[in-house]
Amino acid sequence: MKYLLLIILALLFTTCTSQNKTPMEQHPYTNDLIQETSPYLLQHAHNPVNWKPWGEDALEKAKEENKLIIVSIGYAACHWCHVMEHESFEDPKVAELMNANYVNIKVDREERPDVDQVYMSAVQLMTGSGGWPLNMITLPDGRPVWGGTYFPKGKWVEALKQISDLYTTQPEKLIEYADKLEEGIKSVDIIEVNEDEISFDTQFIEASVTEWSSVFDHQKGGTKRVPKFMMPNNYHFLLRYAHQTKNTELKDFVNNTLTKISYGGVYDHVGGGFSRYSTDDKWHVPHFEKMLYDNAQLVSLYSDAYLASKNSWYKDVVYETLEFVSRELTTSEGAFYSSLDADSNTPEGELEEGAFYVWTKEELTLLLGDDYTLFSNYYNINSYGLWEKGNYVLIRKDSNDEFSKENNIDQEQLHNKLITWKNILLTEREKRSRPRLDDKTLTSWNALMLKGYLDAYRVFGEQRFLDAALHNANFIKDKQLQADNSLLHSYKKGKSTINGYLEDYSSVIDAFITLYQNTFDQQWLEISERLAAYTYTHFYDPKKSLFYFTSDLDPKLITRTTEFTDNVIPASNSIMAKNLFLLYHYTDNRKYLETSKQMLHSVKPQIQSYASGYSNWLDLMLNYAAEFYEVVTVGDELSSKIKEINKNYIPNKLMAGSFSESESPLLKNRFVENKTLIYICIDNSCKYPVEDVNQAFSFIK
Repeated sequence: MKYLLLIILALLFTTCTSQNKTPMEQHPYTNDLIQETSPYLLQHAHNPVNWKPWGEDALEKAKEENKLIIVSIGYAACHWCHVMEHESFEDPKVAELMNANYVNIKVDREERPDVDQVYMSAVQLMTGSGGWPLNMITLPDGRPVWGGTYFPKGKWVEALKQISDLYTTQPEKLIEYADKLEEGIKSVDIIEVNEDEISFDTQFIEASVTEWSSVFDHQKGGTKRVPKFMMPNNYHFLLRYAHQTKNTELKDFVNNTLTKISYGGVYDHVGGGFSRYSTDDKWHVPHFEKMLYDNAQLVSLYSDAYLASKNSWYKDVVYETLEFVSRELTTSEGAFYSSLDADSNTPEGELEEGAFYVWTKEELTLLLGDDYTLFSNYYNINSYGLWEKGNYVLIRKDSNDEFSKENNIDQEQLHNKLITWKNILLTEREKRSRPRLDDKTLTSWNALMLKGYLDAYRVFGEQRFLDAALHNANFIKDKQLQADNSLLHSYKKGKSTINGYLEDYSSVIDAFITLYQNTFDQQWLEISERLAAYTYTHFYDPKKSLFYFTSDLDPKLITRTTEFTDNVIPASNSIMAKNLFLLYHYTDNRKYLETSKQMLHSVKPQIQSYASGYSNWLDLMLNYAAEFYEVVTVGDELSSKIKEINKNYIPNKLMAGSFSESESPLLKNRFVENKTLIYICIDNSCKYPVEDVNQAFSFIK
């Protein structure tokens, strides 16, 4: 045991990564991944390593041959995954060692988040941190014994030899360690039963936000850490909380953060859209991959931020980001691709991170001519905007109003120049080698983007945003939703695969409820109810009062995980708890309400010490602790009334509506011929109906 721990301590260090590989014209090696559809797995299909996809065949082979397993997990846009592939997995000598002593399994973490969660928990227990690539050595039964993230070739080879030798000479040491680690993995997501009386109040939320605020970076935005992640659900909650509590200091912090993020290099000022995170504290140099889930949630966030602030720049961000999504991540079927890689080829043919996005002074001078000086002032082609090797990442410091005054240029003239500059640079950039596209479609991420389009439509009223949302919703309904009300997780080239996870159900229900609130087409609520019923049957754990991440129909892993901590994407359980809260209001089914409350109560003890990891839960708690309104509109002029209502930022509401009489609990007996009436209700107890929108707003505190 001591010997194994020494190996772990000596050899393990963690980081995270990905790189692009130029396709080889001839392939001396081909492995079993050639049959897969995942772009990430296909990237490794011609490695000399005898990779196999995750599944019973690979696991049975390990048991039959009594071999250790290497489980290597990554994703297509992951820079350091590509680096390790190039250094180790493309090396025939390294491959020979791996093939002789191990069964080698490659996993796309986006296709199999269930597998990723189990082994990520293991590596975090071993090392205190995690990331991708995630490389784990397991016993033949899949239980982990050693792992980490990126390893240089020398350390990787040394570790493989030592652990293989240890398994040959003293297997009991690895088995003993696996037993203990398995116990640790199973305990990671255990939540103690909360014996306290259920109670949600604003004082608890205030204390949580106060504790959280100690790490706010009021100057540069975000939190006092590097790297900086956008964390959309954090700022969505804080935006709402600042609005409802009239906390101007918090409101200023949120707006400063959103401004600094969108002025920074993490935002693509040429083509729109956001990279995954910033490697520095001023949001300047991103990790250049663009993920669908980030852009989806940031569209929703900046749409609501515009509604709350009327900052026209936020509107530009939304429109430019959706233009990027439409141009580069949307299929003819209305589905959305997963990501763009961080790396692309330089003119010299070398793969480099960010090569597609950065500029040199020489390029910009040639392209912009007389406008170069003004452009360089606006986007800081100076020491502030310099990255490395003479490359600049565009970054702003000033608002257009401030810049116009400082540079003595009319705002309209500046606006026109910005359009011209972006068109010039976008046209030039399209001549470059493009980043590699991960062209699989994930149901959960598509639902996030569907909701992003709907939130943009609600705020800005653009019909094309609703059209895109409906196209995607019908894709999910027609391709991913099955006859038994189950969902499939992945789709590519006409083929739907992989049984859905809780993240698929929770995100689709959330998006379909939002679609109902924008169209008042009852089918989307009905589908949401059917999906909720399916999750109760196949995912719900009444002992924990939470939902498992995987269905009871899925093959068993080392442990059946429960995802409850909000991350860059909110936890599937927190999304589900909010869904059930809303479904209760629409259906009057108290089962939904009681489950939602119990879920929130179960995680409540975890919240106060780590509020940023529970911001979506706090958003739900605010629904219970403060007033939450049902805005019900019935009559012929429903559409025009809703447009008026949607011009206002009211985060503590749901919408229900009908053009005629309806038997729905919120709509029943509320239709009056030749009138369009607005009812403001709390738990289906309503003020007297009015026809004037402003009068209706007077009932909302």
